[in-house]
Amino acid sequence: MRRIRNFCFIILSILCIGTLSFTFWIRDRYVVPILMYHHVGIPSGKWRLNSVSEKSFDYQMNFLKRHGFRVISTDELVRGISEGQEFLRNVVVIQFDDGYEDNYKYAFPILKKYGFPATIFLVSDQIGKRSEFLTWDQVKEMEQQKISFGAHTMHHAYLPDLTLDEAQTEIMGSKKEIEEHLGHPVDYFCYPIGGFSAQIKELVRQDGFKAAMTTNRGKDHYNFDLYELKRIHMNNTDTRYSGLIMWFKLSGYYNMFRHFKHNKLHKFYE
Repeated sequence: MRRIRNFCFIILSILCIGTLSFTFWIRDRYVVPILMYHHVGIPSGKWRLNSVSEKSFDYQMNFLKRHGFRVISTDELVRGISEGQEFLRNVVVIQFDDGYEDNYKYAFPILKKYGFPATIFLVSDQIGKRSEFLTWDQVKEMEQQKISFGAHTMHHAYLPDLTLDEAQTEIMGSKKEIEEHLGHPVDYFCYPIGGFSAQIKELVRQDGFKAAMTTNRGKDHYNFDLYELKRIHMNNTDTRYSGLIMWFKLSGYYNMFRHFKHNKLHKFYE
């Protein structure tokens, strides 16, 4: 009987130590979720993978509100990371890429309904020129209602395919054009298709941006590097399974899981 008690005590001690060690280990790997959207209201055709329906977007925003998530601006996030702030586990950021007109028509009213801030990264040469993109009047109206704007190059160019001079033109040209229309500095950049290199990151930094967004590329999986902040792609399927996918993506550990999954698949195919 004494041996059994001693055995149980050892097992329990190992479990307690293991649990405590895991808790301390995972705590430092928490990442504020940055939710990334493109189209809202066009869930079919060629845009299907980059779209959420109006109904799904409303569900996702309601999910945040209902479960007590605090949506902060990109500026608050970057400032907090810069200052070494430890974020509460209910903080989230909302962003959109490209600057499509449906962001104004469908997403904007829903964001206003819930009082959420968001950032939209503009492909500057398309704004006000093509019907599927925002107009500058819409941009200015949204800016008065907690929506901020960042640069996303002039022509949605995949920067690693360009020379450094061409990349500089796309990056700085986008920044200048948006600043001319809005009348204030544009502090944040987003790499089209998430593509960047060390040299491109340095260009973005030298051009005066405070931070830059990617998708899931790069080596920093915990968003310590302000010039390769990883984001979480959102779509219609996130509303399935009674919100379980939403909980997973909002957990703060989705980037870590994605990193481990990528490494496992990479080793499998080697």
